[in-house]
Amino acid sequence: MLLGLVLPLLLPLVSWPVARWLAPRLAPQSATRLLTVLAVVFAAGSTCALALGTATGLSLVPEVAELGEFSPAAFSAQASVDVPFAIGCGVLLAGAAFGLGHAVRAQWRWYRRVHSELDQHSRENGVVVLPGAEPVAFAIAGRGGRIAVSTGMLAALSAGERVALLHHERAHLRLRHPVYASLGVLAAALNPFVRPLTTAAQFAMERWADEAAAAGVGDRRVVATAVAKAALATKHEPSYALAAGGGPVPQRVRALLDAPSPHRLRGLTAVAVAVVFGVCGAAAGVGAQAAFTLHADIEAAQLATCAAHPVLTQRPHGQATLTAVREYRRECTQG
Repeated sequence: MLLGLVLPLLLPLVSWPVARWLAPRLAPQSATRLLTVLAVVFAAGSTCALALGTATGLSLVPEVAELGEFSPAAFSAQASVDVPFAIGCGVLLAGAAFGLGHAVRAQWRWYRRVHSELDQHSRENGVVVLPGAEPVAFAIAGRGGRIAVSTGMLAALSAGERVALLHHERAHLRLRHPVYASLGVLAAALNPFVRPLTTAAQFAMERWADEAAAAGVGDRRVVATAVAKAALATKHEPSYALAAGGGPVPQRVRALLDAPSPHRLRGLTAVAVAVVFGVCGAAAGVGAQAAFTLHADIEAAQLATCAAHPVLTQRPHGQATLTAVREYRRECTQG
């Protein structure tokens, strides 16, 4: 069972090489989806492994064993428990739970605060214009989706660049990028080792919105200029927001100025994707087998505990079957 717990814990360590190799070879929309899914799968798998390891150790605690109606000694006889490993899993699981709770709370408070501020300003054509010289432009989910642009940002851009900026931000909302971004934040909160995947996915979202804006405007150079100016003008990028000036701007500008090249999942890239998902599938299978093994060990401990009871030992030889155990447990519950 130990192998089934260790493998999902080790998988997130490949996040950096996977993100570095795959992200440049995929179209932005494919990179966004694939990297986000991998981050969620890696984080969820490692968290489930930690939960199983913790549950194995907790099964030796008398109070917990009593709730499961078996004795710790009977469970120890059925399962080989690595106590230090179980304690380590418990500590890491508590850290992951704390990180997830903190991320959810911080994100929720930020969304409420920003929406509360935006409610104080008028909304024209789906865009909230914020007064102030500080250049700000971002898209935020909720309330049907909102785009906020400051007068300082509008003053820093030409008319064509303003149109490109709005196309970029509208693309974020239309393509549901805040959902991908939120999933990435939660995955990284559960397991910080998947952060390279979420960072690469966020850059892919910006590139995806850039390409959507270029298609809407019909001029890639105008979009590149708008992205560069927005990045140079922006001083403080709001947390959890998808802003036109976010991400590695020089790479985004270079990609826009270059002729668009087709990105297709074929050759070595397709093989790499298949290998990654194959390993994920194998880890999921091994983890599921570990969960089934733990469940079987607990049932065997319950059976051994009940069979050792004086009432059951008085039954004829061979009658202490699972049916007899269930009958006895029902009698104890009713009595």
